[in-house]
Amino acid sequence: MARHDRRVGYGLPLVLAVALHLAILAASVIRFPERETEPPSTNIVQATLVSTETTTDQAQRAEEARARAAARQAEEEAAAAAQEEEAREAEAEAVEAAEEAARRAEEAERQRQAEAEAREEARRAAEEEAARRAEQAEAEAERRRQAEAEAEAERQRQAEAEAERQRQRQAEAEAERQRQAEAEAEAERQRQAEAEAERQRQAEEQARRAAEAASQGLDRAIEGEADSVANARQANEAANSFINLVRRAVEQAWVIPPNVPEGASAEISVRLGPSGELFAATIGQSSGNSAFDRSAVQAVEAAAPFAELRDLPASAQRDYRQFNLRFRPGDIR
Repeated sequence: MARHDRRVGYGLPLVLAVALHLAILAASVIRFPERETEPPSTNIVQATLVSTETTTDQAQRAEEARARAAARQAEEEAAAAAQEEEAREAEAEAVEAAEEAARRAEEAERQRQAEAEAREEARRAAEEEAARRAEQAEAEAERRRQAEAEAEAERQRQAEAEAERQRQRQAEAEAERQRQAEAEAEAERQRQAEAEAERQRQAEEQARRAAEAASQGLDRAIEGEADSVANARQANEAANSFINLVRRAVEQAWVIPPNVPEGASAEISVRLGPSGELFAATIGQSSGNSAFDRSAVQAVEAAAPFAELRDLPASAQRDYRQFNLRFRPGDIR
């Protein structure tokens, strides 16, 4: 329908162009009658001549006049034919020009429509490209959000894993400390057991020696009984005096920590060298309060050495090189 309308629109210029060329052709073909030129007023002379000319001369002039008229007519017909030919050629050219103009107009219209369609296609392509890029941007933004969420979740998992590893390390360290404490306590119990066994052995050795001395004769035993009793009494008094000196020295060096539970009690095993120097001060029985236990050990270490050990008899020195002290708030036994 649109193509039919365009052909109706171009018909009017075509008709006008053809009409213009026809008007030009008609103007070239139609010849207006020429005004005859009046001959000069020579009638009298001609009349005079006619009267003197012969018949042969008159016929010759008439023949020449007819020849000239025929030549003029032939020229006029040739000119008319040429004009008609030119008119036809002009009309053909006009029609061709009109058709060319119509073709150009139609080509221009097709070009305009093609350009309009190309612009519409470009617009649709641009809109589709913009929509595609918007979708890509949205998809990229969604991927970034997901990547950030995954990275945050991974950081959270790593932090939780690190916290769990830290808790495990702390638990292992605490278990290791507990094992070490138990090992130290077991070693201390073993040392105390060995010391007790050594005291029992020494006591048995003394009893054996005493039995041997008794077997040497009743008389000799009776004679030395008084001296033995006196020496034993003296050794016992010296030992009691030594233990009291140790207790007083430790009490003066003891700094009881604050917030000690009521009824706290710790037993410290003390082992001395021959001259009263401190070999070891270990926890034989814990109070359950580590600060209280450490204060008791530190008090023994601060009060050492105990040189009064050398004032005891030789037999008593061996017995009191290892002993236990019971620590209670306000009292050491």
